[in-house]
Amino acid sequence: MAQQVRGVIARAKGEPVRIETVTVPDPGPGEAVVKVQACGVCHTDLHYREGGINDDFPFLLGHEAAGVVETVGEGVTEVAPGDFVVLNWRAVCGQCRACLRGRPQYCFDTHNARQKMTLADGTELTPALGIGAFAEKTLVAAGQCTKVDPAASPAAAGLLGCGVMAGIGAAINTGGVGRGDSVAVIGCGGVGNAAVVGARLAGAAKIIAVDVDDRKLETARGLGATHTVNSRSTDPVEAVREATGGFGADVVIEAVGRPETYEQSFYARDLAGTVVLVGVPTPDMRIDLPLLDVFGRGGALKSSWYGDCLPSRDFPMLIDLYRQGRLDLDAFVTETIALDEVEKAFERMHHGDVLRSVVVF
Repeated sequence: MAQQVRGVIARAKGEPVRIETVTVPDPGPGEAVVKVQACGVCHTDLHYREGGINDDFPFLLGHEAAGVVETVGEGVTEVAPGDFVVLNWRAVCGQCRACLRGRPQYCFDTHNARQKMTLADGTELTPALGIGAFAEKTLVAAGQCTKVDPAASPAAAGLLGCGVMAGIGAAINTGGVGRGDSVAVIGCGGVGNAAVVGARLAGAAKIIAVDVDDRKLETARGLGATHTVNSRSTDPVEAVREATGGFGADVVIEAVGRPETYEQSFYARDLAGTVVLVGVPTPDMRIDLPLLDVFGRGGALKSSWYGDCLPSRDFPMLIDLYRQGRLDLDAFVTETIALDEVEKAFERMHHGDVLRSVVVF
């Protein structure tokens, strides 16, 4: 029987979000209903509200979440009622050319629930990243549920569903940071600071955090950065080179998503070094680099999709590290808030006052 719950809805571009009644259908084949316990306020949700993703309003926002599986539909074997799960927005298909070549982290046919959640009047909702977790319960594809250790804090575990995984994965999976490497991270919000953590976990010898906000740089140092650079007053390219013997970093992770910071990343890397773009640009942005420099500097220019993660592999492993005290996910939870405080959380995020506000149910 369909259920009615409260959810955070973005009705139109730029309008403040509101709490409305959402109808959640019973799960169909391959689907699951999850009772949400916590959901992080991610910048992507603000992009949805501002029309920066698409114009499929109204949106049911929220996607960085953890909760407990309540019911499952026909044919579901991945999870069962009662399982504690982190939700992911790239449920792999197992059949596309990437999956069949043994690279499911690049799955080209990821999927969501087939049924639609609706408003009380029947208006169909577009769930953010196919999840819609700023709600007491949500309907997802069962493959979007990754079972993890239930002893983990939901507020911390849910952050693996997007930002923290994107940053850690950009360093470890995409950037291939190894023992003794030098790493620069440009942009130290939630994703960038997670990249700092990922570089530390991978054994980087030098981790250079770059930002325009001293508060974020202080947080980065607490999470493992060995050097910090305020690029508002210091040329970041020169600062990174100075910290690396004049050469540049082995891996530079761009966590802003702007042409000017990408260019800084390109020139802040060593010869044959790697640039990883994990910051999300807007459709109008362009980059202009001398092709001779692209050729002459060698190395690799990569983009990182969701930290190139495989949720079934990476989420349980990272939760284990968290439980062992080796990964401080709690440090990313700046505050816990109620469902009706999401709009205020957007404002705090916009001003750089938080790494993550987390809605706790």
